[in-house]
Amino acid sequence: MHKTRNDLPETTRKKVIQLLNNRLADAIDLATQIKQAHWNVKGPQFIGLHELFDKIYEAVVEAVDEIAERAVQLGGTALGTARIVAKSSSLKEYPSDIYTCKDHVNALADALAQFGKSVRESSDQADELNDADTSDLFTSISRTIDKYLWFVEAHEQEKS
Repeated sequence: MHKTRNDLPETTRKKVIQLLNNRLADAIDLATQIKQAHWNVKGPQFIGLHELFDKIYEAVVEAVDEIAERAVQLGGTALGTARIVAKSSSLKEYPSDIYTCKDHVNALADALAQFGKSVRESSDQADELNDADTSDLFTSISRTIDKYLWFVEAHEQEKS
């Protein structure tokens, strides 16, 4: 732990930093999964999905930075290298053998939903640890993820 004048108790900060690093690994993993979809999607909805996936990526990268910076603000170290993320992410592996719009929409919707759920759980845990700022950060990220989940799911909800 690094010295800080932050008035949260050190025991709280340690627990919250671990929570933040867990979600940091997930967020970085999610960002790479989004790029996998962005680069490889093919089909009649290509350009719309290609551009949508880029917008989602930008939002997730912003969340990555906010999560990492919060961990450091609390006196911790942000753990975000590729090797750490590969060991630590709780997200399912993104399929590397898909290419259709439908398959990428489905896989990305699953990843966004899983990340959104873990972020909401982290918000509750931060609240239980009396860290309202971290809880608010996670709530804000959750809202953004839910919005983009809605955007992605809309592509699979058309009438047949």
